[in-house]
Amino acid sequence: MAKFSVIYDACVLYPAPLRDLLMHLALTDLFKARWTDKIHEEWINALLRRNQYKLSDLERTRDLMDASVRDAKVTGYEGLIDSLDLPDQNDRHVLAAAIKAGANAIVTTNLKDFPKRELSKYDIEAIHPDDFIYYQIDLAPAVACGAIKRQRHSLKNTPKTVDEFLAILQKQQLPQTVSTLKSYTDLL
Repeated sequence: MAKFSVIYDACVLYPAPLRDLLMHLALTDLFKARWTDKIHEEWINALLRRNQYKLSDLERTRDLMDASVRDAKVTGYEGLIDSLDLPDQNDRHVLAAAIKAGANAIVTTNLKDFPKRELSKYDIEAIHPDDFIYYQIDLAPAVACGAIKRQRHSLKNTPKTVDEFLAILQKQQLPQTVSTLKSYTDLL
């Protein structure tokens, strides 16, 4: 079981390709992925506002996430929220969950909302998904690329070549990841 633990912020679960990549990596046991019902609520509500998704489909995705990653759900963090100070007070629940879970990092695209001076009090860092995924590839290329290959192969409705798949990842603000993966195309 991995010792490094992260909280996925809602912003990295909102776009399906990024969420799928992070979920496939979570299944490798290179790290422990965590989230809360509140985080689920945020990404689901953001997608519902686009009026392109049915609630039942998003709830199914949520339930699959919860069932696939053991012990991912963080609970009992709510009492910490009011004691925390972040630029966006609506993000305090994410930090509270990270503290409660003993997480090492929060994977988020909103780095400015999680200042180092505040997170360092709890020995937690905020990390952009591009850096986080790159580190997983660097740590265990075969394992990480195997997970990424499984993600690519799971795209059954419209199968993607490696280049098409890397273009999708590039659109997810993952330039460092895509650049590194170009060295591993034979594993994808």
